[in-house]
Amino acid sequence: MYKSGFVTIVGRANVGKSTLLNNIIGEKVSIISDKPQTTRNKIQCVYTESDHQIVFLDTPGIHKPKNRLGEYMMNVSKNTLREVDVVTFMVDNSKTIGQLDEFIISQLKGINTTKILLINKIDKLSMDEIAELILMYQKLNIFEEIIPVSALNGTNVKEYVEVIKNLLPEGPQYFPEDMITDRPERFIISEIIREKTLNYLEEEVPHGIFVAIDMMNIRDDRDLIDVHATIYCERESHKGIIIGKNGRKLKGIGKSARMDIERLLGSQVNLQLWVKVEKNWRDKANKIKYFGYE
Repeated sequence: MYKSGFVTIVGRANVGKSTLLNNIIGEKVSIISDKPQTTRNKIQCVYTESDHQIVFLDTPGIHKPKNRLGEYMMNVSKNTLREVDVVTFMVDNSKTIGQLDEFIISQLKGINTTKILLINKIDKLSMDEIAELILMYQKLNIFEEIIPVSALNGTNVKEYVEVIKNLLPEGPQYFPEDMITDRPERFIISEIIREKTLNYLEEEVPHGIFVAIDMMNIRDDRDLIDVHATIYCERESHKGIIIGKNGRKLKGIGKSARMDIERLLGSQVNLQLWVKVEKNWRDKANKIKYFGYE
């Protein structure tokens, strides 16, 4: 019997959802940063074995919207809860249930979808502390399973996948076995560049960053792929921060991104980056749509 289904992973920003998915899939398909609101789109990641296929949905971290882009991201996360076979709620190792987690739990109580809780970052906890957290969440009485994990080092990640497999219904193989995401190469490349930009930048800049792939050209022998991309920001002052003194910061972003892109494509890459200003694009409905957030 072949089993398949869809699983969404929800939780506060920066609890480790993308790290978990990259660990499961074995490739970088979701970007990772210590900045909130890193994931903006719903990204389908496909995990296939001989007897089952799990389609994971990596969603934006649930947060209080501050602009039109934030409203879009919030709706993406909430709307997936009823579209899937299993909802995974991920929390970190906090000793108490915070206000935003309380809000997410209230949303979960209103749906009939099977729910699993992952307590992440247990590598920083003692066994007694882990047991206390499990007990705290068991009292909510809404989770089919509660699994302590470390998305970073892989602790109990295989056990989580096995639990998901057992909960899935009988179903078809939705995607080819060698497919790991429904997103095209251009999207993943733009996300890699955005990840490196986030990691290099000051605190006030990251949320206003968007990366557009202007051109990809595979040379005849495929030994070299040209990638031209533009990093959009919201203010002239941010443009200067991204470029850095004598262009050093932009060069660092480019070098770091190029290494990941070459691993993704299996080829040498000639990456060219530009920086442009698009003032307050996150509050402009037409720009949000133009940048692919629909």
